[in-house]
Amino acid sequence: LALRVVLPVTVGQLLQKFSPPTVNFVKEHKKKFKQAQQYCLVFIVYTVFCRTFEDKTMEDSNIGDIFIMIAIQFCLLISLMIFSWYTFRLLFRDEPTLRVMALFGSTHKTVAMGVPLINAIYEDDPLVGLYTLPLLIWHPMQLLVGSFLAPKLAAWVEREQERLEQKQEDESSKEESAEDEEQQQEQAADEDGDKETQQQDSTNANTTESTK
Repeated sequence: LALRVVLPVTVGQLLQKFSPPTVNFVKEHKKKFKQAQQYCLVFIVYTVFCRTFEDKTMEDSNIGDIFIMIAIQFCLLISLMIFSWYTFRLLFRDEPTLRVMALFGSTHKTVAMGVPLINAIYEDDPLVGLYTLPLLIWHPMQLLVGSFLAPKLAAWVEREQERLEQKQEDESSKEESAEDEEQQQEQAADEDGDKETQQQDSTNANTTESTK
């Protein structure tokens, strides 16, 4: 587990933090690295299932069990996404992009990390293919659900951003109107003070004349 998962992740993080030339090289050849990753992943999955069927570990399972597992995983995925959606509504109330990111990030599982983990943990177990099967079903299922939800969520994000912008403009206009009212009140108070001063001066003048 340490050699197959922890060490590669650690080395990758260190290179990303302390080796700018490596980061630039990867960015320049991002498509090639992505293709290589996909080929390696397909090869890993292929070898796992080859070993599984060679050892005849699937004889105790039937197609009905697989469909039941698919149905259970679909219900779990939808339930987790609904739970995450309303949970992150409390955390990212006015941040729609973060809310959508959290929805997918909290419920999605990657085959690229999951398959090596399962192989490292259950390397000598003859049922390793069965342990990998739920992940191999979960991954394409989340892609299908995500593809279905992506345009709807994108439209929702646009609407929310427009609503937040309108809300911010309304708040700004309210603040400006409040400031204008305060200035008007201050001007009225100053005018009232000037009038009182003038009246006081005229009263003092009248008093002085009558005294004379």
